[in-house]
Amino acid sequence: MRTGTASLPLHGGDAPQWLFRRMTQLAREIVLLIASDSGPDELLRRLSDPFWFQAFGCVLGFDWHSSGVTTTTCGALKEGMRPLERELGIFVCGGKGRVSRNTPSEIERACETTGRSAGSLVYASRMSAKVDSAAVQDGYQIYHHCFIFTRSGLWCVVQQGMNEVNRTARRYHWLSSGVEDFVCEPHAAVCCDTRVAALNLVARESDRCRAAIASIAAAKPEEARLEIERAFHLALPARHPLSIADINPARLQKVLLATYESGAQDFAAVLATPGLGAKSLRALSLISELIYGAAPSFRDPARFSYAHGGKDGHPYPVDCETYGQSIEVLRRAVSAAKMGEYDRTRALRRLAAFDLEKPRPRGVTQPSPSFLLDRPENSA
Repeated sequence: MRTGTASLPLHGGDAPQWLFRRMTQLAREIVLLIASDSGPDELLRRLSDPFWFQAFGCVLGFDWHSSGVTTTTCGALKEGMRPLERELGIFVCGGKGRVSRNTPSEIERACETTGRSAGSLVYASRMSAKVDSAAVQDGYQIYHHCFIFTRSGLWCVVQQGMNEVNRTARRYHWLSSGVEDFVCEPHAAVCCDTRVAALNLVARESDRCRAAIASIAAAKPEEARLEIERAFHLALPARHPLSIADINPARLQKVLLATYESGAQDFAAVLATPGLGAKSLRALSLISELIYGAAPSFRDPARFSYAHGGKDGHPYPVDCETYGQSIEVLRRAVSAAKMGEYDRTRALRRLAAFDLEKPRPRGVTQPSPSFLLDRPENSA
C-alpha cells in the first residue's frame, strides 16, 4: 500500500444524478464486501493508497483521471455510508468547499455514537489540512478535505488542491498508522507525475528550520522584531520564494503575538496556531534562514512512482503478484455488487482483459490498464 499524492487534470462540472445514485449504491456494496472480508480498518488502508482509490473511482463509473473523480468518489462514499455508519463503524466526514469546514463538527457528532473522544481526530483533521495547505507550499490550494475513521480510531484523509495556473489538481492521502510526526515526513510515500520547486517545511532536511521557527515564535514579539530588523541588511538567497519586501511588519507582529501568547514550543504548535497561514510561514522560514542560517527544504514531496512497474523494466519490472491482487480486488468487488447481469458481465470481461497470470511472448504489447493509473496516457 502507498499513501501520498496524485496529480489529475482539473475538470469542472457535476456528476449527473442518474450516475451518482448508482455510484452511491455500488460504493456501499463494495465497502460492505471489504468490511465483511477484512474489517473496517482495511477499507481505510485501501483508500489511503492513491492507486487503489483511483481504481475504486473508476469501478464506480466516473472519469478515470480527472479531478472530479476525487470529489465525486468521496461524495458517493459518504452518501453510501450514511445509513450504515453505526452498524459498520465507518464514518465519513467533510467534503468539497464549504462542506469541508463542517468536518470537526461531523467528527464530534460521529464520536457521540462511539463513545470515543473526538479531540485527537479533530486535531488530525486540522493538522493534515494545515500541512498540505501551508507547510507544503507546492502551488496547490486545498479545496476538498475528506476525513474517514473507524470505531478503532484508525483514520485516513483524502484531500485535494487546485492549481489554477497549470489547470491541474493534486490529491493528498494520509493514513494514521503511517504518521509518526505530523510535521516531519508525514506521508509514507508520495506518488505524482511532475515535481515543482516547493517550500517543504515538513521535509526531514527542514528540521533545523522548524526548530528555528519555533524559537522565533516563542520569543517575545518585540525581541523577535528587533532581530528581524538587524537582519534586513543581509543579502537574500536567490532561491527563496519570498523577498524581504514581502514581509508585512504589522501582520508578522500579529502572528508573533499569537504564537507567543499561545505558548507554542515546537513547530507543530506553531503550525496549529489559528490565523497562521502559508504566507506567514514563508516569512518565518525566511527569517529563520536570515537569523539562524537554518534554510528550509525546497524539495517537492512528490516522487515519481508506478502502480505496478514498467513493461520495459524501468523503474522496476512489472510486479505480477501485486498486479494480480489489484485485479482480484476489483473482480471480487464487482462480483459482489448488486448490478444488472449485463453490466456485471461486461465489467468482469473488462477486468479479465488485464489478467497477467498467463505469460506473454516477448514483443507482444500488454494493454495498458489506464483505468488503474493516476497519470496522463503518455506516461510510462
